[in-house]
Amino acid sequence: MASLTPVSQSQLLFNKTQFKLPPNLRSGLLLNKFSVSFRRMSFRVPTKAAAASGVVSATTAEKAKKRYPGEAKGFVEEMRFVAMKLHTRDQAKEGEKEVKEPQEGPVAKWEPTVDGYLKFLVDSKLVYDTLEEIVEKAPFPSYNEFRNTGLERSEKLAKDLEWFKEQGYAIPEPSTPGVTYAEYLKELSEKDPQAFICHFYNIYFAHSAGGRMIGKKVAEMILDKKDLEFYKWDGELPQLLQNVREKLNKVAESWTREEKNHCLEETEKSFKHSGEILRLILS
Repeated sequence: MASLTPVSQSQLLFNKTQFKLPPNLRSGLLLNKFSVSFRRMSFRVPTKAAAASGVVSATTAEKAKKRYPGEAKGFVEEMRFVAMKLHTRDQAKEGEKEVKEPQEGPVAKWEPTVDGYLKFLVDSKLVYDTLEEIVEKAPFPSYNEFRNTGLERSEKLAKDLEWFKEQGYAIPEPSTPGVTYAEYLKELSEKDPQAFICHFYNIYFAHSAGGRMIGKKVAEMILDKKDLEFYKWDGELPQLLQNVREKLNKVAESWTREEKNHCLEETEKSFKHSGEILRLILS
């Protein structure tokens, strides 16, 4: 290993010594003298501690970047993962929620009524009306992505309510669950886009999955298997859903991790409000 100590006095004296070429060699050369000097040199060798610090830094960085369930597939998958955990085992295989309310149990054991189902449809229409109005108004530019997705339900529900009216049923006014949820969505949409997007996703995607199954079972029980417009879509539903997934993922790309987590945390409130409206079927 090279020494880092100063050179000796004899070396310094040697540095100043000049050597002259003999006369017989001097005539053919442009250079008639040269100096030889020794320069101090030092070498820096990485220590084990320095090398180890690089490994520690890399490990710390890896730990800092926590991976969230579904993150690799896009933010919609993260939302789906959280939503599935809030289902019961009867509703979804990933479900972890205990059955506490009648509407959380198997649909086959429900005892729905036409009056209750009408309340459910009326309150649902108010919520979908509100969602579509918010997206059309677009208090945040990102909402523009969700216009005319093909998942809209307001017009379909209007046709269904008209059919019930033709059958002689009185159409009720929206009740507390629907009114409360609609007002909450309006407030969120103006000040909290991440939370609003959480509700948007859960309302539309839940209806396209579990909602369809509920509609079919209830129709078998009390509507002589009447196929309501609420459960029909213009176009291929899987493709419509995929288009919206891509839009949701695109919007979420600009969010910070904290904003994404805030969106996910709103899922439970979405389930709470939707559950209160669903419960109307059994009233």
